[in-house]
This record gives sequence, structure tokens and C-alpha cells, in this order.
Amino acid sequence: MSFKKLHPLLKESLENLGFDTPNPFQKKVLPSLKGGSDAYIVAPKGSGKTTALIIAMVHKLKASAFEDSPRAIIVVKDKEDALALKEEFERFTRNTDLRLYALYDEYDIEKQKTEIYPGQDIVIATPARLSKLYFLNGIHLGEIQLFAIEDANYLGRNNAYNHILRLSESLSKCQYVIIAEEMNSKIKNYQNAFMSNAKLVN
Repeated sequence: MSFKKLHPLLKESLENLGFDTPNPFQKKVLPSLKGGSDAYIVAPKGSGKTTALIIAMVHKLKASAFEDSPRAIIVVKDKEDALALKEEFERFTRNTDLRLYALYDEYDIEKQKTEIYPGQDIVIATPARLSKLYFLNGIHLGEIQLFAIEDANYLGRNNAYNHILRLSESLSKCQYVIIAEEMNSKIKNYQNAFMSNAKLVN
């Protein structure tokens, strides 16, 4: 596939960033992501997995803000990854009014509740802080359309695996995407919960 059938504002961003066409792996993965399929996206670093997720997410959210509740969640390993991914998203959303928020552990949780309350479209979060904020009624997940785990090979450390499992039980039907450099037993176990119909794209 090409970038022709994407939202016009997203196409404009891609042109401004010098993206003329998807790379071979992105051509393989974007139809599944755009089509709404649950998916395991497994490929080496540098293959364009994260960019494909960003493109699919901005397109799915119609490149525009909407009401108050987050519509997309991306779970990442730690604060550093949350801030880095937010910065990467901003490259693709500068010409939109999409609202991005990085939610991580090393920050006052009451301030986070206050900052999220006015409305966020995409929340990039560490598992523990997202779980804690949700169970404190500090973030509403009832409008989530896409729930993604970025660089999922860290799962199994601390209690991240279980945080995500519990959060999935609280979500309405949405699209789930797990991105990893390689399949492992932890992320494969999610097939017994919310990834039972997921495609494997590698």
C-alpha cells in the first residue's frame, strides 16, 4: 500500500518529513493496523514498526482532537521511553490538534490527574502508573479505540505483565497491538486473554 489513502493532514505531515512511500515491512503491516485487526508486530529494530503504529494511530483518530477521554493508549517501559515516543509522535502531529500526554512514575500523580482531566487523545504510559491512575479513577478508559504495547520484550520485569492484563479486563472492545523485536512466552500468553484473534506480522 501507499500513503495515498491516509487522512490529508497525516499525508501532509509525512510529506513534510520526507516520507514518500512505506518501506517493505510497513507495506506489510499497515493494512492490518489500518483495518483494525489485533496484531503482534514482530521485527528487528529499525524496521519501521513504531512509525507504522504512529501512522495507523493518527489515521484512526482522524488526526483531530475529540471530547475529553483518551482514545489511544501506548504502554512503554519507562519514563525515558514515554518522553521519547511522545517526541516522535509530535513530529507527525504538529499540524493537527491531537493532544498527547506522557504518563510515567517519576511525577506527582495528583498533578497528572489534573493535567489529564481537560482532555487527551493519546496517552503514552508506563504500566504501573497507568494502572495506579486508572484504579484511582484518574483516567477514563471507556473510549479507547487502540491499546498498544511498544517494545514489549521488557514485559516480565517487575509487575508490568500483570498490570496490562488487569487493564485489558477493564477495557471495552478495542484494537490491541503488541510491538516487539521477537516473540517470547510472556507476550504470547496474552493470546489466552485479549489477543486470541491477533494476527502475527513478522
